[in-house]
Parts: sequence; structure tokens; C-alpha cells
Amino acid sequence: MKRSELLRRMRKSKFFIIGTIIAVLVILVAFTSPLFVVHDPIQSDLRSRLIPPQYFSQGMEGYILGTDALGQDIFTRLVMGCRISLLIAAAGVLIPAVIGTALGAVAGYFGGMIDNVIMRICDIQLSIPTMVLAITVMAIFGNSVPNLLVVLAIVGWTSYTRVVRGSVMGIRNSEFIQASRVLGASNARILITQILPCVLTPLIILMSQQIGFVILTEANLSFLGMGVPLPDPSLGSMIADGREYIATAPWTVVVPGVALMIIVLAFNFLGDGVRDILDPKNKD
Repeated sequence: MKRSELLRRMRKSKFFIIGTIIAVLVILVAFTSPLFVVHDPIQSDLRSRLIPPQYFSQGMEGYILGTDALGQDIFTRLVMGCRISLLIAAAGVLIPAVIGTALGAVAGYFGGMIDNVIMRICDIQLSIPTMVLAITVMAIFGNSVPNLLVVLAIVGWTSYTRVVRGSVMGIRNSEFIQASRVLGASNARILITQILPCVLTPLIILMSQQIGFVILTEANLSFLGMGVPLPDPSLGSMIADGREYIATAPWTVVVPGVALMIIVLAFNFLGDGVRDILDPKNKD
């Protein structure tokens, strides 16, 4: 696709523009937060528990979005939790993408027994509910960020495998692949230099669409106490901690809940926009 056509589609896609603006703002706030946050996200102060949002009436020194049951500043914990969620999302998309792409490329290129074994494992994986598998793994090995990434890799690699396998099967007998074989190129070289570039477009689309799912999965596990370990903040654990006070201090649940919704929605919009932009069948 020509650069001019790519830029035209980017400017025309409302989903891409909205998703990109919100995602960039979230990333900037999350990763520049040490420059402007005043309160400690972990330090408790029971004298300041359940203070309603003060917004900016007292500047950055006040409790902009209020405090929770332990007197912790919700705004500080929110931005720190967003940073943790974004880092986990980046790793939680990249790791299964690498694993799934490798397995899908091998299955689609070689076919036969290798393809059957990989795809039957994939079918077994897909038959197990995602949250049941995630909770089981975390219950056995304990909640930690490395274990959480293992869970995300286990539940996420199948999507990449199926997409890449289908793309590879469609081009493995193409003339340029046959020419590479005649010239003596090894299978590994063909996979890396000839086939992998051809599957990058569907791979990028899928990765962009999986970001929101990974963030939501991490939040669900943290809500159940099996995600990001305490005392590190997480949007899911913040919602879980505040659910007992939803009637008397609704901001303890509403603030992280709305933030989670906006972040997931933004990345879903971004994924839909990337799909519309890179889809060769889209003639708009």
C-alpha cells in the first residue's frame, strides 16, 4: 500500500483517530506520572480514608479523585495502575504473538503431521474457558507478574496460530516461494524472509485488537486477587477493594471502573481502525 493511500485511510478512519488520541493521552499520563504525582500510591493514611474527590480545588496537593478505604490517593494509584496494565498488555500481546506466529508458520508451511499436532493442541486449548484456565494456573503457581504473563501467553497464542497458519497456507505454493526453493533457499530462510513479511498485515491487525482483551483479562484476574500482587495498584484490584463501599463512597469503584472502560474502548477503537486501514478489500 502506498504511503499516500495509507495516510488517507488513517485520516478518514474515525475509529483510528479517536482510539489513537485517547490511547496516546493514557500512555503519556501513565508514563509521565512520576513527574507530577505528589502522593505515594502504596502508603496508607487512615486519617484520610474515604475523602470525596476534591478535583483541583487544592491543586496537585489535594486528593483529586478522592481516597480509598486505606487513605490512599485514588488518582495516584489510578495512573500507576494504568502504567502497570499497559506494560503487562504490551508483553501480554508480544509474547503470545511470537509463539503463535512461529507455530502457525510452521503448521501452515509444512502441513501434514506437524500441522495436525499443532492444530489439535490449539483445539484443545480453545475448548477450555479462558478464565477457568487462567484462574487454575494462577492458583497453582501463585499470583505474580511473571506468572500472569505465562497465563496471557497460554490463553493468547491460539488466535495468532490460526490466523498465521491460514495466511501461510494461502501463499506456501506461490511462484515466488517455489522459485526460492529452486534456488536452494532453506525452509527457515523462506519462512523468515519470504513468508513472514506476507503475514505481517493480519498479524498487526490481530495484535492491535488483542490489547483491550489482555488489559481486561489482567483486570479480571486482579479483581479476583490472582493478578498483579499487592501492594502494587491495578485497576481490577482497585475495583475489588472499593466494592464494599460502593453505596457510601462510590468514587472508589466508579473512578477505576470508568478508567478501565475508557482504556479498553480506546484500544478496541484503535484495533478496528487499524483493521479498516490495512484491509486490502477496503476501497473507501
